[in-house]
Amino acid sequence: MKIGLVCPYNMFRGGGVQEVVLALREGIIARGHEAYIITPQPRDKNVTVPEGILFVGGSVPFRAARTQGDISASVDVGSLTTMLEREKFDIIHFHEPWNPMLSLQIMSRSDAIHIATFHAAMSERRTSRTVEKVITPYTRSILKYIDVLTAVSNTATNYIKTLTNRNLHIIGNGIDLTKYKPAEQRVQSNTKSIFYVGRLEKRKGIKYLLQAFALLRKIHPEFVLNIAGDGPERERLEAIVKDNKIEGVTFLGYIDEPTKLKMLREADIFCSPAMYGESFGIVLLEAMASGCVAVAGNNTGYEGVLKGHGQLSLVNPKDTIEFARRLALLGTDEEIRTLWQKWAAQEVQKYDYEKIIDQYVNLYQAAYAKKHAKG
Repeated sequence: MKIGLVCPYNMFRGGGVQEVVLALREGIIARGHEAYIITPQPRDKNVTVPEGILFVGGSVPFRAARTQGDISASVDVGSLTTMLEREKFDIIHFHEPWNPMLSLQIMSRSDAIHIATFHAAMSERRTSRTVEKVITPYTRSILKYIDVLTAVSNTATNYIKTLTNRNLHIIGNGIDLTKYKPAEQRVQSNTKSIFYVGRLEKRKGIKYLLQAFALLRKIHPEFVLNIAGDGPERERLEAIVKDNKIEGVTFLGYIDEPTKLKMLREADIFCSPAMYGESFGIVLLEAMASGCVAVAGNNTGYEGVLKGHGQLSLVNPKDTIEFARRLALLGTDEEIRTLWQKWAAQEVQKYDYEKIIDQYVNLYQAAYAKKHAKG
């Protein structure tokens, strides 16, 4: 089979959807098929284009509550038609198909099998309801072009289920288990560390982490908090630390991937107190695979990952007392930590990229066989 993977975001900037698309292409090729990534031309024209990337149209800067970066904004219809006629894809797999400038233009001109994967979660907040009013008519219009619907979690299906009664296949996000591994031997230290990595924005609940950490420090002064990442809330969060004289907090700014891996292996707690807008929780898989015990916001996306003993991790970030208590419990009680780590080491296996890619390839093969049986 020849498969096109459509990603509306800049493939040269990190992101959960981009990582999935890259891993999927590699896995498809390893299984004996052809695969190409179809994506908009990034605004930086000087990027080195790796093999297997097909540019379609241009992009513009995009910022929203859950993401930022470049997103598809224009398509040269003539070039797109030429590309489709030249490549003759058997299957085109659309990731985040709600983007109108790329997905619809391809779908309406392609005679390939169309598979769509919805990644994002729509929150119940007013801003998201406004977005839904804009994209709902468009989403309804593309459903007739889609042969197979998938989503990364039940949370990610909440919106699309309001528009169709068709079957949706749930295929979770994956992780490279050869990359994320526990430390062979932890370095002994008199301090205990809590680690956060991600965007510094309101919905991530970092303000509540600071409040809980301040309370935790009064009882356990050995704890420190390392916050990695950047975003619109950074200045405000740093002011909270300064104004409230919260000791033991370090803002690291952007960190590269090797540094993130090292800090996950060395931290006692990974904390992601997001309040809403999470459809899945790849960061939780990364912590689980690294042997780093997690404390996480009780949003529906995280609840879908933290099942069984993992439920010990879930907390309402706004409940400062309980939040601090959970950080202390999972940071100091070795029996509970061992129980959690054993659960995590087993649970994370089902999210191995190899298994996730197998599920998608099986879906491709079934759709391909169904189409050609009719033909």
